[in-house]
Parts: sequence; structure tokens; C-alpha cells
Amino acid sequence: MTTLDRRLHAFRPDLAAESLRGRVEVSQFVEGRPARIAAPIVDLRPAPRADSGIDTQLLCGATVRVFDEREGWAWLQADADGYVGYAPASALSTVEEATHVVVVQRSFVYRGADLRLPMTTAHSMGAAVRIVGEAETRGTRYALLETGEAMIFDHLRPVGHLEPDYVSVAERFEHTPYLWGGVSGFGIDCSGLVQLALRMAGISVLRDTDMQAASIGIALDIGDDLAGLRRGDLVFWKGHVAIMLDAASMIHASGHTMRVTREPLADAVSRIGHLYGGPTGFRRP
Repeated sequence: MTTLDRRLHAFRPDLAAESLRGRVEVSQFVEGRPARIAAPIVDLRPAPRADSGIDTQLLCGATVRVFDEREGWAWLQADADGYVGYAPASALSTVEEATHVVVVQRSFVYRGADLRLPMTTAHSMGAAVRIVGEAETRGTRYALLETGEAMIFDHLRPVGHLEPDYVSVAERFEHTPYLWGGVSGFGIDCSGLVQLALRMAGISVLRDTDMQAASIGIALDIGDDLAGLRRGDLVFWKGHVAIMLDAASMIHASGHTMRVTREPLADAVSRIGHLYGGPTGFRRP
């Protein structure tokens, strides 16, 4: 069992996904049941405790497979990237197809089709919602949710919409606060920024930096002079990743500034190098 990455394989000493039969020794295997994330943002944790830290997050509409549920916690695996962890069971709903995806960094949900009404919650880019109708109030077009609540229609696109340039998506997150494990417009980390921006462009990648460094696109042979990099290339350090904006500048969710920041690649290489060493790899999605 220790040879399998617990982040990507659903196994515990007492229980495992049926797909792992023959690969792990446990007392019970289960197929799991499908579910969908119903809350705007859900923290996925390595243990069923509120103080266990955050591995990653799941956005509204994300589909998952639930293997166990007890004491208010669901042990599940995300369909999109295979990440395994614990989330509050109250954040799950039955699977109903979402119709639209949020394409702006953040979007409010109102009590009804009027932006003057109180906000009830908010969604991040990448969240998927089910729209059942439309309305217009004083020239503003609204999308109606099953609850009777409303969102700005122009903030949504039909499921399946693809952004043409993932780097432009990442640029929209400039100044977003850094959040370890974050994957949303309310807080995001370096690999979360890469994953969400690429997903909006139709490219599915794994979640954590080490996974991305081993699997995204093609590896690049970049010399010590860092020549040959272009817009969209990824630069990896141990535990960190940045997106190139052009041959000399990059954008990343920075633990140094605690926000999504643009800066010259040379400056980042110098600063990070003093702490963790030089870049460990380069990849082109």
C-alpha cells in the first residue's frame, strides 16, 4: 500500500476503491457512489478533522465518487483530477447535470433577478451551476437557478466552453490572495493557478506541483541561460511552479508576496534560488 500515492488512490487500512482490488490488501472494497459538490468551495482534507489542513479544494458542480460517509465526513475522490480526501458530507448533493460554468474570477448569487437584492453567496471561476431560466431587470440580464436565486448572465458560459488562451486566464487572477491548497478566485496557490487556468482552456492536469512537473505536456531542455522559453511554458522549482508570460517574465501565486504576482523570471530565479535552489524543470502544455 505504501507504493501508492494516497492523494491519487482511494485506500485506507479498512477500505479501498474497487478499482484497486489486487493492488492493495484491505478488508473491504467498494464501488462508491456518484455525487456532486453543492457548496461554492469545499476544502478537501487528508483526514476527517477540521484541523487537518487543506490539500486542495473542490468547486461547486464538481463530480466526485464517495466511498465512505460517517460522523459528518465523506471520504471521496474527485472525478476531474483523481484527488482523494475528506470533505463535509453536507456539501454533497445528488448528481444533476450542470448547464453553465462561471468564466469570471468571482460572481455573486442574488436572492432574485435584481443586483440590488442581497447577495446570498458567491462562486469562483470554474464553478458549474444549473440554470433553469432567464430574466431581465432594468436592462441587466440574469440567469436563474433552481432555488430562485439569480446570477449575472454574462458571467456564465454553457458547459463545454473553452477559453482560447490559458495564460490570459491566469492573468485575470493577478493580485488574488495566496492560499495554500486554494483553487479559486477567493484564494489560490501556485499549482492551483496552473490547474484552473488550464482547465478553463480544456486541458486537464493533476493538482500538485510534483504531479504537474512529471506529467504536463512535454519536458523542455532549457539551458542555464534560460533561453528559448515562451508564453505558456511552465517553470518548476521544488514545490513551486510559475507560468511564463513571455520569454522573460512570469506570473505565479507567490508565497513571497502572498498574492498572484507578475515578475521577471531572472528575479524569481535569484530569490528562490537562495532559499530552495534553481529551477528543477520546464514543461510546455
